[in-house]
Amino acid sequence: MLPVLLALLLTQTPKENPRQQGVPIGKGTKLAKVVLTAPTGGWTVDRMMLVEGTISDTTIDPVVVSINGDRYLMRTYGGRFSRKFPAASGKNIVTVMATNQAGTARSQVTTYAQIPPVPLKAILTSDTEGVYTDLHIYEPTDASVTTGTDGLQLDGAKMAHVYWANTSSPSGGTFFLNEQGGDFDQPAYGPYLYIHRAPPKGVYLIATNYWPSGDKAHTVATLNVALFEGTPGEVRRMVRIPLATPGTTRVLAWINILGDNQAEVYVPTADPKPTGAAWPKNLDDAAKSVASGSGDEGGGYEGEGESYEGEGESYEGGD
Repeated sequence: MLPVLLALLLTQTPKENPRQQGVPIGKGTKLAKVVLTAPTGGWTVDRMMLVEGTISDTTIDPVVVSINGDRYLMRTYGGRFSRKFPAASGKNIVTVMATNQAGTARSQVTTYAQIPPVPLKAILTSDTEGVYTDLHIYEPTDASVTTGTDGLQLDGAKMAHVYWANTSSPSGGTFFLNEQGGDFDQPAYGPYLYIHRAPPKGVYLIATNYWPSGDKAHTVATLNVALFEGTPGEVRRMVRIPLATPGTTRVLAWINILGDNQAEVYVPTADPKPTGAAWPKNLDDAAKSVASGSGDEGGGYEGEGESYEGEGESYEGGD
């Protein structure tokens, strides 16, 4: 009964706190017009793709951007939006959606990128204004996994930590700061981005550290993971998880890069715990060890056994 009551409390929206209503919609009563000025279509050889344009209803903030199904939220400034995103090898279908009282307007363009495939990409967004849902990536190192009598053991303290204060990893992973409108430290929607163009084999941990402000509002975090993007073996997962406890580190997904364009994804809120020989046997203990060194003040680990009913959703598949 208690989990049900907690879930009901999380879904209630106090009238005096519009911040908790999720992604807001514009105040206009006429369907907005969305104009995409970039990308313009055709072909490109750039690894980064500019998404830029205007919306007629200046009260719409943010707009929802979809790139090959990956979801981003982008701030608007006086009816304008602009940001660069990592391009996928081959087709890039860019859709911008702007919602107000009259409904959702869309604009779409397709661009083809002649670039090498991106083997690993993670995108984290939040559905609430005024909160931080910091993205944290832990990469494998030569010392992070050892073989014991019970199989592989993961030492979280020996993984490479990539996040807002350490944006480059020893193996070549890149973290993109949440830059919008010239500000590199905005709370709210994100997106936080991480890519690795040549990820070494091993286990990766993707987590978020939640820091609300003001009235301590809860939020819904959305993680999009793309593996081997632009190849026949492309895999996509989307995970949506409510966050409510300030200062906690929450595991969103584990990724095990096996080599030869092969990988396995484990989402604790949606999947059974992996038992294969390629997986360490102590994932929970490893997650607890990295939470204490997440790079944010305070902190703590919110394990998979402490989640509320209905808290996690997971989707898998390509375009």
